[in-house]
Amino acid sequence: MAAINRVALKTIYLSPTAVCSAGPVRVQHQPSCQYSDASELRVIKNPTTVSLKRGTGGRSSFNGIVCTVFGSTGFLGRYVCNRLGKMGTQMILPYRGDFYDVLPLKLTGDLGQVLFHPFHLRDEDSLRKCMKYSNVVVNLIGRDWETKNFTYEDVNVEGAQRIARIAHECGVERLIHISDLSCCENPTPILLEEGSRILKSKWKGEQAVRQEFPTATIVRPGTVYGQEDRFFNALASRWRKYFRGIPIVGKGETIIKQPLWAGDFGGGIAAIVKDPSTAGKIYQFVGPERFKLGDIVDWMQAYIRIDPVEYGHQRFDLKKSYLFKLKVSLAEFSVNQPLGYLHWEGLEKESHSDVVQAHLPTLADLGVQPMKMASRMHWEMKLFSAYEYYMQQVNEFDKPKPPTPVEMVV
Repeated sequence: MAAINRVALKTIYLSPTAVCSAGPVRVQHQPSCQYSDASELRVIKNPTTVSLKRGTGGRSSFNGIVCTVFGSTGFLGRYVCNRLGKMGTQMILPYRGDFYDVLPLKLTGDLGQVLFHPFHLRDEDSLRKCMKYSNVVVNLIGRDWETKNFTYEDVNVEGAQRIARIAHECGVERLIHISDLSCCENPTPILLEEGSRILKSKWKGEQAVRQEFPTATIVRPGTVYGQEDRFFNALASRWRKYFRGIPIVGKGETIIKQPLWAGDFGGGIAAIVKDPSTAGKIYQFVGPERFKLGDIVDWMQAYIRIDPVEYGHQRFDLKKSYLFKLKVSLAEFSVNQPLGYLHWEGLEKESHSDVVQAHLPTLADLGVQPMKMASRMHWEMKLFSAYEYYMQQVNEFDKPKPPTPVEMVV
């Protein structure tokens, strides 16, 4: 009798081995299964036994989501994959180049949950194979400098549009596209006469993705820091030094940054993947506090233990540092990447402040509370500490005090 009532209510309780009939099925789990999100309902458009949740939640379970993550081998990719794998997502990770470069990402999920497939951004057949079994696609592909094979337009506009179009053709339910917080149609020129080409291409990429996949979720991250980032690694690099100082536009007094830890970025993406109501929205990913870029640089140098009296650390105005400008132009001639991440487009992007728009949602709307920079600074600066061979004693050096945050202006 109970089974008849369930059918009458169009709510079907299925085990992982049950066979589903054709047509959409609304699946609800019994409370005894102890799923982490047992109260949620998800309509399965193409019901099969493999599309059903199984397990008690966590990394060794399957939450019913098959997600293709483009750009998983980049800086933010491993943080996103770790958060997705932690909640039982099956991941398809496209890669190009050597397979062994992407192999460590297999540890982000349980056995059989992380799959790899070679692809090329201009090869539509390879893109289609990477997405045809997925119901969610995350596009993290981006480039801070141009190469002989890919320009900003190739990666941020045409590549993003191609992924969005093929995802729509494959019947993908959700697309999450990563853009930039400062992207706009005509960025204000600071160091380059034509303005930032990166930010222009990111803006065009958003429009192209919207055209091909109208319900795509756009994520605009601000300054993101972490291991292998383009923020601390660029500012703390020896190539950034100039007469025992660091050149910044306006000495960093006019540039406001709201840094976000990469782990919180991954948590935000995971929250969007779990929540279907985020479709079609634009989210801003920023940290909890705002600082002047100059204050952040002084804070970094304090952790590196550069004595401003003995060593002479100071900040210079980049626009008046003529020999440093020559150094930037020479660093761009590197074969694989700019030496010390020192290039004009990177400096132009760095010189823009992180501006949050009040009408757009943020990480707080996703239930993610980002960590403060003071709780991560000692770890992020560990690799840059002076005299790394020196074994310091407990409390031998005073802990640098964080700078005063800047008031939020929206």
